[in-house]
Amino acid sequence: MEDAKPLILKAAQIADSMQTFSHPWNPKSEISGTYLGRTVGLKRTGVNFAKLPPGKESFIYHSHHREEEWIYILSGQGIAEIDGEEFEVGSGDFMGFPTPSVAHHLRNTGDEDLVYLMGGENLDVEIADFPHLGKRMLRRENNIEIYDLTDAKPFGSLDV
Repeated sequence: MEDAKPLILKAAQIADSMQTFSHPWNPKSEISGTYLGRTVGLKRTGVNFAKLPPGKESFIYHSHHREEEWIYILSGQGIAEIDGEEFEVGSGDFMGFPTPSVAHHLRNTGDEDLVYLMGGENLDVEIADFPHLGKRMLRRENNIEIYDLTDAKPFGSLDV
């Protein structure tokens, strides 16, 4: 029998599980965070707790083809780059990215941590684009492949 997951994460457990990571393609990326949903056994829904230090950025400007995503700001202030525009965001602001989503990214412009919840779907297959880099990611379960968009060739129509 599979080990049972806890249904409740206490604040101290969340604090103890925080890890710092960054996106390898963005030298300004630095996030401290933890998986909340996965830790309590959620499989179809991702919920994560994150903190961005002052002057740092989340991942990298990206869009999703299949998985919806959302962000809810708990404290701090920042700039959300969404579909080529910049928007000031702060405590209580919510952002949602239905699919296919527009590209988005978050950076901390304040002098305190930008603290937020983020989440979305966990599908078996996801396609994400990185418009500033001209790259596309294909994830099938835990396998990730990266392609240059310039290598894409039209294949023809699927009209029958």
